[in-house]
Amino acid sequence: MEFLQLGLFGAALGAGLAIIGAAIGIGMIGSRAVEAMARQPEVAGNIQTAAIILAALIEGATLFALVVTFLIQSGVLAAAG
Repeated sequence: MEFLQLGLFGAALGAGLAIIGAAIGIGMIGSRAVEAMARQPEVAGNIQTAAIILAALIEGATLFALVVTFLIQSGVLAAAG
């Protein structure tokens, strides 16, 4: 029973940390992109495109991390049951 609880806690902790890390990363990209556009408005389009691509890459890595945590969770539940 303790194995089940620790496994599920680990999966939940991993999912939470992945989401928090992605939120911090995307927030930093957004803030720095707005700051860069304010300093050089003539390249705002290029900065915006780069920021969107970087945010999409972060979201992709976060989705991968969430899939891994769900696989861990299903593996723990299968081993316990």
